Amino acid sequence: MHLILLGPPGGGKGTQAAQIVEKYGIPQISTGDMLRAERDSGSELGQRANEVMMRGELVSDELILEIVDARLQKPDCAKGFILDGFPRTTPQADGLKGLLEKHNVTNLKAITLDVPDEELISRLLERKRADDTEETIKNRLVVYRENTEPLIEYYRNEGVLHSVNGLQSIEAVTADIFAILDT
Repeated sequence: MHLILLGPPGGGKGTQAAQIVEKYGIPQISTGDMLRAERDSGSELGQRANEVMMRGELVSDELILEIVDARLQKPDCAKGFILDGFPRTTPQADGLKGLLEKHNVTNLKAITLDVPDEELISRLLERKRADDTEETIKNRLVVYRENTEPLIEYYRNEGVLHSVNGLQSIEAVTADIFAILDT
């Protein structure tokens, strides 16, 4: 089972990923966590990533793909994985496609959680985090629409996209996701 969870900030990806991990026993792979783990391991790859991060720059697509490739080869990914926060752009999706072909992964599914902006803003404001002001939330949604939303069309064209109504109860969303994953 190889899954990409897509959706805007506040869409419920983290909540649903936890449910999937619990039921199917596959790891949730976060690129942020992977970057930190590589850095902390002292590996050559981690040192290269750390140099970029210390300059406050984004890690290049090539470097993030190397890190994802290394992570997908770990034993806990043998039964599958959930990608969280990756890919973020169409070039990253193209790179991931090449990695999956290299590892003979043919059963990729992409699930998008559909939630209207008004609900997203409401949910994020309820978290009461310092960086969750209405202005910053709206800015994050703009960035999401510009950079990440094109992946929905990308995976639709690949024939692997499934949409779930994220306005339902958590349990109903989980049930819809499990129905997709069990087919």
